[in-house]
Amino acid sequence: MTGWLGVVSRSHVQRGVAGGFAQVCHGKAQPLRRMRPGDWLIYYSPTIEMGGEALRAFTAIGEIADDEVFEHDMGGGFVPFRRRVRYATAREVPLADLKDRLDLCAQPNSGMALRRGHLLLTSGDFATIARAMDVKVPDVKAPVPA
Repeated sequence: MTGWLGVVSRSHVQRGVAGGFAQVCHGKAQPLRRMRPGDWLIYYSPTIEMGGEALRAFTAIGEIADDEVFEHDMGGGFVPFRRRVRYATAREVPLADLKDRLDLCAQPNSGMALRRGHLLLTSGDFATIARAMDVKVPDVKAPVPA
């Protein structure tokens, strides 16, 4: 089991939680294909709405449910890819509460890493965030270098 981070506005995360799906990187398929059933996804929301007021919080956590990456027609020609997720009941946690304990934030270019929209978390970071969100999850594997 691997821990992932998705970077999405809170309003979009809430739609995913309500619908039981994940969507990252403006609907791209490849990031979703990197995840496997049993992996876990934590969402970090830099804003409340896309392009809106700053939030900077971890807003949801869930387990990847199956192997299927599927398209969903949202209308207006936008057909993003999605992945089914079983979301846990979790509390929202401000990044500021954990920043000093996360390897991710110790990197000089952590803001640039978050702009990728989807990345592996170290096992320590994943456990720290999950605990802060009051979610008990299995131990994660350390990421394998690409």
